[in-house]
Amino acid sequence: MHDPDRFLCSLFAPPERREALFALVALNHELARAREAASNPVAALIRLQWWREAIEDAAAGRPPRRHEVAAPLHAAIADGALDVAALLAMVEAREIEAEEEGIATEQDFVAWLRGTAGGWSAAAGLALGATVERAEVLRALGAAYGLAGALRSVAAHAGQGRCLLPRDRLAAAGLQAEALVAAPDSAGALVAALAGEGLEALRGARRDVPRAVIAAALPAVLARRDLARLAQGRPVAVPRGAAARLAVMIAGWRGRV
Repeated sequence: MHDPDRFLCSLFAPPERREALFALVALNHELARAREAASNPVAALIRLQWWREAIEDAAAGRPPRRHEVAAPLHAAIADGALDVAALLAMVEAREIEAEEEGIATEQDFVAWLRGTAGGWSAAAGLALGATVERAEVLRALGAAYGLAGALRSVAAHAGQGRCLLPRDRLAAAGLQAEALVAAPDSAGALVAALAGEGLEALRGARRDVPRAVIAAALPAVLARRDLARLAQGRPVAVPRGAAARLAVMIAGWRGRV
């Protein structure tokens, strides 16, 4: 499993809903690696378009595409277990990653987080029976997990020649994307500041979600732990230790994040 965090969270979904969430986890992984696996931005957009069409094929009742992820995704869509509009929004949110100049503003950065990691939590919530209003609560919780992921991956992205931090916040910190790619440690203070802001926002966010949709909210448990460490300038362990997994399991059993 390429996304052990969300896979673990999905185990707390009702048994009859887990396969749909597993398909959603797999789709999100494919979308997240579209730019990483592509040789150039245009190729990344072509990959995203392929997934957009795969989703539309399933919605229109056309045969599934021959792909290990597309087939179960097609089945989940055909069964009505996944919301097509939510899936297409996840695809669209990834397009900014293919822009060579990166993410321009903090507003764009927040929209990206809400559409990608937040989009997964919202789509998962809808699959679990959440109302549209409740799905937006889940979106905010998922975005916090996305922020933690972006911040803990600064060095990994730099190794790929990429920087996903917003250029306006970089400039305010006296940094440039190119310099950060060359020396990712130079972003330490900015990473800590963004983590602190994200942690404060998460503390003030609504976390009262019904037990039935708790699986979609559980990434916030990991976000809280990760952002707290990053705000203190401490690294996040990869792979995760037993304490992090236990925190998710306890929250899942208790039905609250």
